[in-house]
Amino acid sequence: MDTGQFTGYEVTLEKPGIAWIEFNEPEKLNGMSARKKRDLIETVTQVQMDNAVRVVVFIGQGRGFCAGDNLKGYGGETEQKPLVPAISHGHDSPIGTYNGLRTISQALNLTIRRLDKLSIAAINGVAIQTGLSLALSCDFKVAASEARLGSATLRFGLLPDEGGQFLLVQHMGVARTIDFLIRKKIVSADEALELGLVNEVVPGAELRDHVRHLANELCRGPQVSMRLLKRSVYQAAELSFEQACEDIATRTGISDHHPDSAEGVASFREKREPVFNEWLKEFE
Repeated sequence: MDTGQFTGYEVTLEKPGIAWIEFNEPEKLNGMSARKKRDLIETVTQVQMDNAVRVVVFIGQGRGFCAGDNLKGYGGETEQKPLVPAISHGHDSPIGTYNGLRTISQALNLTIRRLDKLSIAAINGVAIQTGLSLALSCDFKVAASEARLGSATLRFGLLPDEGGQFLLVQHMGVARTIDFLIRKKIVSADEALELGLVNEVVPGAELRDHVRHLANELCRGPQVSMRLLKRSVYQAAELSFEQACEDIATRTGISDHHPDSAEGVASFREKREPVFNEWLKEFE
C-alpha cells in the first residue's frame, strides 16, 4: 500500500502489520474535505487488498480526532499530495448533494465498515459529525479521557447525512439516538463509554501505546477466522436468526479447514500458545 503524506493525513506501516492513518491538520481539528475523503477511500481500499496489513488504526494529531466537515474549505485546494485525482464534490444542487453523499461521504464509512480486516479508532480528541461516524464505523473505539463525541448537526439545521443515524442506532438503540441527535449532545469520553459509543477510555498520554498493544494483540490472532467472524457479526445485526445461522455455517466451511484451525487444536493439545498466520509470514 502507499505510505506517506496525502490529503490531510499520513500513512505508516508498522510490523507486524499495523497501518496507522493519522490525520495531520491539527490547526483545523482534522476537519474533513471531499478530497480527504476521496483519498481515505483509496487508502482503506489498499488496506483491504494488501496482505502486509492486518489491522488499521485511525488517529488524529492535536486536540481533534476529526471535528466534522471543514465547511470553509470543503472541496478547496490542498498543499498536500493527493492520492487520487480531484473530482466534483457535488452539493451544488439537490441531485448533486445526493451524488456527493452516496459517492464520497457515505462511501468512506461504508468502505471502512466493509473491511474484512479489523479497524481501531484511537479517538485522541473531539470527534464530531463526520469524525464520530468514521470512528463508529470502526470495530474498536478507544477514547482518550479528554475526548468529546457528538453529532450536533442540528446546530446548523443539517442532518447526520453520512450514515451517522444508523451507526448511532446500532451502538445505543433508537431512544438514546433520538435523545442524542435531537438534543444536539456532545458528550465526554466517560459518557460515551456509558452510552456504548466507545469500548474503553484511557488517559490521553497512554492512548497511542494502548492502541498499539491492542493492535498487536489483534495481529497475532488467526486472521482468516477473525475476518470471517467480523463479517458474520455485522451480518447478524441485520439478519434473521435462521439467516445468521446459514451465514456463519458457510463461513465455518472455510475456517474449519484452514491451517490456523489445525494449529489451534494442536496447540491446545500440546498445552502451548498457538502460532497462527503461517500464510502471512512472507509479508511480515
